[in-house]
Amino acid sequence: METRLPVSCFIIAKDEADRIGYTIRSVRDWVDEVIVIDSGSTDGTRDVARELGAVVFENAWPGYGRQKRFGEDRSRNTWLLNLDADEEVTDALRAEMCALFALGEPEADGYEITIVNLFPGEEHPGRFAHALSPVRLYRRDRGRYSASPVHDRVAFEGSARIARLRGTVYHRSIRSLGEQLSKLDRYSTMQADDFIDRGRRLRKIRVFTEFPIAFFKAWIGRRLVLRGTYGFLVAMNYAIFRHIRVAKIYERTR
Repeated sequence: METRLPVSCFIIAKDEADRIGYTIRSVRDWVDEVIVIDSGSTDGTRDVARELGAVVFENAWPGYGRQKRFGEDRSRNTWLLNLDADEEVTDALRAEMCALFALGEPEADGYEITIVNLFPGEEHPGRFAHALSPVRLYRRDRGRYSASPVHDRVAFEGSARIARLRGTVYHRSIRSLGEQLSKLDRYSTMQADDFIDRGRRLRKIRVFTEFPIAFFKAWIGRRLVLRGTYGFLVAMNYAIFRHIRVAKIYERTR
């Protein structure tokens, strides 16, 4: 067995029994510990996680940032790797991280990792798949997740050094188009609440422009135009989500 990295991997989850196995299996053999923070699953997620060797904690849902902070607080290592329950570390990223720690203490305080979306049925991402590169591997004594209920990003103190790893994480975010739309509807409510709670003002013109601009952003900016009919439908879902968020804000503040 290879030497485990001094890294705690923590995962927040709810009703992810069908996907969390990919996540845990991709890291359990080479990180020091895998932690799952469950917020009320009813589909056996906790049992699946325990069977695969993860330590499971239960915590009522406080919002994205706060739930990830809960995971940070229950991790025993300085170095943390955060994954969502629908993500999977690729072999290339695993090898890169092992090589990073084999040289001693990593030089940077946080590392950006490319997260690439997979459509249902895909084993590997399409050539033009949309990707983001947030910080997911980091030192907990230099950065922590913000306490925002809707935004989950690592906020660093002082002049933290940030680098980027070349390997990728596969993101199976879509079970079906209908399930995605339901999920985005819930998320739009949380974002609308956050928008209003922070005292922000909505420009009325956005009621009319949000949908076409969001569709263009997804269809062209995220290159979904190159991913066929399914890409078009995903772009439509994204535009509907942005429109519904604005509609909820307008309705509550008019």
